[in-house]
Amino acid sequence: MMIFRLIGESFRFAWDALRQNKLRTALSLLGITIGIFLIIAVLTGVDTMRNKIQASVDKLGSNTLFVQKWPWIFSDNFPWWKYINRPQPSLRDYEALKDRMEMAKGVCFETSASNRTIKYHSNSVEGANLNAASQEYDRTWNLEFQDGRYFTENEGRTGSPVCVLGADIADGLFNGEEPLGKQIKVMGRRLTVVGVFKKEGDDMLGMSQDKNVLIPLNLAKGMFDVQDDRYNPQVTVRGKENISLDEVEAELKGQMRSIHRLRPGEEDDFSLNKTTMLSNQLDIMFGVVKIAGWVIGGFSILVGGFGIANIMFVSVKERTNIIGIQKSLGAKNYFILLQFIFESVVLCLLGGAFGLGLVYLLTLVFTYGAKVEVVLYMSNIVLGIGVSVIIGLISGFWPAYSASRLDPVEAIRS
Repeated sequence: MMIFRLIGESFRFAWDALRQNKLRTALSLLGITIGIFLIIAVLTGVDTMRNKIQASVDKLGSNTLFVQKWPWIFSDNFPWWKYINRPQPSLRDYEALKDRMEMAKGVCFETSASNRTIKYHSNSVEGANLNAASQEYDRTWNLEFQDGRYFTENEGRTGSPVCVLGADIADGLFNGEEPLGKQIKVMGRRLTVVGVFKKEGDDMLGMSQDKNVLIPLNLAKGMFDVQDDRYNPQVTVRGKENISLDEVEAELKGQMRSIHRLRPGEEDDFSLNKTTMLSNQLDIMFGVVKIAGWVIGGFSILVGGFGIANIMFVSVKERTNIIGIQKSLGAKNYFILLQFIFESVVLCLLGGAFGLGLVYLLTLVFTYGAKVEVVLYMSNIVLGIGVSVIIGLISGFWPAYSASRLDPVEAIRS
């Protein structure tokens, strides 16, 4: 109880001192407010963007590998002439991997014709992506339907003229009507709608199914050359749940080298891409941005910290005789010490609170004004408060220590 009473009295003394010097308090808050605002604003923006991009990356699957011609990440000495001469993943690669891969949950051949026009009677949607995939597409991707179903085994094998629409495509073509069973026109072919993907919304990497039309691979073979470079063919391999990605990658690499008949020591003529490559690059990029935010905000906090330390020395000077009276009445050194440290901490907490308030207002402006959702995470709020407390302790310690060491008789005389 004595400790709580001491803390309460110290806070009351500190609050009275701040209230009596409003202008000085406001000016002292400015540096801390700007510093906390800059740091937390940068961290909030980075964390929001990082989480949105990571959510897009996670859609690719943490245990999924993509056999493609080009790597997602290029080295500094980019040998473009090596990559451009590589063969595109072929149907032969897909068939061989499907038969040989023992650690794979699914092996799928995919290709895509972008910027297509989809028609239904007088309605049309432009800029759609026409995706063609083998029957195992539902094993390599997590598919959610708001209406209808996926292709049956027979539809995939025979290349039936059926399709699954993205939510935006369905809305644009049918205006709220029931899409299932309707016939749309794509690249001169009439296709029957058997399913509609669940609406996902926009993401940072464009991985949404909302503007896609999915058709069976055997149907697409009669519409365009599915192995042509223009349609970016790839083989997607998803490993089994109880097997690590490294094991699946090792098996896949060995099988691809065997299929392409590459000799030992010969360079791969294919790329195995995975989500961890993107995640690592994101960590590096956003790490640099965070450091820049800390450096910029740190200078402001440093200036604010010196300003608060200066104000605290002035406050000690103004209240020297009061300190002497308190000591003469029995106040201990630690009571005087805590009194001024708490004043410094309260000052910094107020500055930090104003800074966090400005960041929150900024998130509202972006979310409701610019229609870009920005989230102030609890971890950043705690960080802002923590930094404020630390700066308050550092800035206030020496003035508080000097106040606690004053001789009561000399203090009263001053």
